[in-house]
This record gives sequence, structure tokens and C-alpha cells, in this order.
Amino acid sequence: MATLGRYHKFIVHPTGAMLEYNPLHCLPSAEDLPDSDDTPVDNELQHYIPHLLKTILAWIWSHRNDWFSGIDMGIYYDPDIPAVVPDGFLSLGVQRVIDEDLRLSYLLWEELVSPILAIEVVSHKRRGEYTKKKEIYKQLGILYYVVYNPLRKRKARLEVYRLVQGKYILQLGNRIWLPELGLAIGYERGTFQGITREWLYWYNQDGVRYKTPEELATDAEQRAQKFAEKLRQLGVNPDEL
Repeated sequence: MATLGRYHKFIVHPTGAMLEYNPLHCLPSAEDLPDSDDTPVDNELQHYIPHLLKTILAWIWSHRNDWFSGIDMGIYYDPDIPAVVPDGFLSLGVQRVIDEDLRLSYLLWEELVSPILAIEVVSHKRRGEYTKKKEIYKQLGILYYVVYNPLRKRKARLEVYRLVQGKYILQLGNRIWLPELGLAIGYERGTFQGITREWLYWYNQDGVRYKTPEELATDAEQRAQKFAEKLRQLGVNPDEL
């Protein structure tokens, strides 16, 4: 949190006593700042992909309350500078829910934890994914920077960068293991909200993809149907149980 160091000062009281003064207490709250940059997405995937990843996390980490995932939410790192707004980001070591009104934006001087991962989905209109935003994420110490470019045909569509000694190093391949998360991120063809295409997913250490809530509900329904059929074969009407 080097960006906040300049806000911590000492002042001298008229009596001569040295008093600690922390202007962080006077910095704006989330209610005082825009929650995004109001830039409309020009590709539905910029919304769908982070939403899919967050939905899966909410299922596999349902027992945890030490993480937060933001979608198109402003990350404020300096009250005098506009927020940087990733398509999605993930933080560990923070409360998932702070109150019933939820977060309006992510203020580093309140959270005191930088996101561990930021994701950008590239569209026809570039928004600094490989330049300005990448530099800001590096300065904020975001460990993983994930860029998904569905428009690419020859080059890799998924790029996962890891911050190593102040530089982002590209991790090659699909299903990149992220040990700090205990998850891998990768892509494959699937169906989400009735749309069949290539999506980003979370995987376990063995490379097995975590299913979406939709898929889990379908599996449960199929098991229930099979069980009902077995009951009918035994002469039991499941509808009368």
C-alpha cells in the first residue's frame, strides 16, 4: 500500500506535543465517489465472463467469507485520481459482504488489500488492456492479470500474467494454476445462460472443471428422475410419497 503512505503525517499541537494525524480518516467514502467510469461495454462477453466466474466461485467458496469479486466496479487507489475499472477482479482477505447495502466501489484506503486478480475481456474497441490498465495493475501489486481476447484466431486468446519482481510475466498454456487461489483458470466450450460458446472456467488442481450452478441443477434433476424411475420399477409411485 505504498500509494497511501503520503497520507500518514504528524502535526505539532500548540502545547508542543507531537500528535499523529491520519488524513485517511478524512478521505472520501464509497458513497462519495462514482461506482464505475460509466463507460458502456461494447461486447456482452465483458459482462458475461466475469459474471460466470463469480457465479462459480460463489458456489465452490460458499463456506468462505474472506473474498470479494467485483464486476465493472471502480477500484480507487488515490482520491485525486479516477478509479480504474476492470471487467472483473478478485480480492482475498477481505469481507465478502460488509453490510446489506453491499459495496458501491472498492476503496484501497478502506479495504487495505489490493485485488489478487484482475480480468479484462478485449473487444473491438481497445480500452488500454495492454498499456495503461496493465501498468496501473502492476503498480497496485495485483498478482495476476488475466486478459481474454475472443477475437484472436492465431495467437492465444487467454493470457495470464503473474507479477514477478515488479514485472508481469506471461504464463503459457491453458488452465493456468494459481496456487494462491487454489484454482486454475482456463477455457473450453460450454453453455452458460443458454449460450453455447467458449467460456472461461475455474478448474481444480487435477484439471477438472468446476460446474456452473445451472449444470449442478441439471445434474440434480437427472438424478431425481432416475431415482423416480427406479421407484416406479419397484411398483412405487414417487408422486405419492
